Parts: sequence; C-alpha cells; structure tokens
Amino acid sequence: MSDEYQAMIEGLAREYNMQAARLRETYGSLNELTATSRSEDGMVTVTIGSRGQVRNIQFDPRVYRKLSPSELSHSIMELIGKGTAEIAERTQELMAPLLPEGLSYEELFGDGVDFASFLPQPIDLPPKGEV
Repeated sequence: MSDEYQAMIEGLAREYNMQAARLRETYGSLNELTATSRSEDGMVTVTIGSRGQVRNIQFDPRVYRKLSPSELSHSIMELIGKGTAEIAERTQELMAPLLPEGLSYEELFGDGVDFASFLPQPIDLPPKGEV
C-alpha cells in the first residue's frame, strides 16, 4: 500500500472515530436529561427522566388540604406532560447538530427506536504494512 493511500485511510479512520466519539458523548448527555416541573401554586413537583419516565413526585404537606383528589390528579398529569415535552425538546436540541439537514429526530428514528443501535463502533487499523 502506498504511503499516500495509507495516510488517506488513516485520516478517514480518525475522522470516523471523532464522529463516533461525538455521537457517544451526545448519547451520554441524552441519558442524563431530566426535567422538573412545579405547579404554579407550588403544591406539586414532578421530575421526568430522559426516556419520559416519572422519576419523582413531591407534594407540599398542605396539598391534601388545598386540592381535591381530582385537582391533584389533574396537576400531576399536567406536570408530567410539561416535563415530557421539555425532555423531547431538549433531546431534539442535542440531536439537531448530528442529523442530516432537513430531517427531524422523529422522521429519522420514529417512535420507540433505540438510538444506541445506530451508534458506530470505533475502527482499529492494522499496523502499517499489514493489509
């Protein structure tokens, strides 16, 4: 293999590895996302995790005296919706620089697709002279 060809292959492998590392870093950031929403009256706080799961619900001790069961239920559901929307927005913001222009996260991956399955693996080049 010529030195010029070897240098070109090594350059492409370095670029590929840099992009793969960038994707892995973004994926790590996505897994760490949380969103906390608080009701206007401060009675209910809900924390949502990176995949839309409810991580925590906290109540002010006075909540049971101030809100009826239906009002409490409504408040919880509203805060879950707000938190989930925030996670979705922040996910799109993190992913936007990595997606082909003109494609949204939903268009590319669809509902329920695991992003990790699309992550490339680093390339290990054989030592010089072996090919």
